[in-house]
Amino acid sequence: MGTYITVVSNRFGLNPREAKRFVKFLIVGMIGFVVDFGIFNLLLNPFNALFSVGTWAYNLLFGLGFGEEFIIHLGPTVASTISFVAAVISNFYWNRHWTYPDSRSRSRRRQFTMFFVVSVVGILIRIPIVFFTTPAFRSMVSAVGALQTHAIRLADNLSLAVAVLVVLFWNFFANRYWTYNDVE
Repeated sequence: MGTYITVVSNRFGLNPREAKRFVKFLIVGMIGFVVDFGIFNLLLNPFNALFSVGTWAYNLLFGLGFGEEFIIHLGPTVASTISFVAAVISNFYWNRHWTYPDSRSRSRRRQFTMFFVVSVVGILIRIPIVFFTTPAFRSMVSAVGALQTHAIRLADNLSLAVAVLVVLFWNFFANRYWTYNDVE
């Protein structure tokens, strides 16, 4: 893997060490993606059921003045938030021990706090993306007859995929230049 990355990074004028770290970060990100999507999909049905019309949660929020469209889209948003936190913990572990093993000049607690702050900003970017793209994807996917039985689940996952892709770049650069800035 290292030789190929060196050749490609040299061809494009990139630092081979940083290119290798980015590839490792992507692999760790893929593990986090599996954690994230796995937990998201495990939690999606229970949270969609919790916020469906007629439940106590729906009635409470509706009684507080929230609209039906807002309440119905809370399921994917809550499931996404929980799955995100699980992925952050996984990603911190693997990035600290594999991507940046030479970043141990800071305590684990301090480094995790920094990593978590970057991730919180990431979730602040992610939540509105999931919330606002979910209705559009649900509408778009529902229009395809062959996908009708899986339309909502597919749309929810598409929303999450878009959010993950956007947040990936924020996480890499913020962590590289803040959390792991003690690495050459």
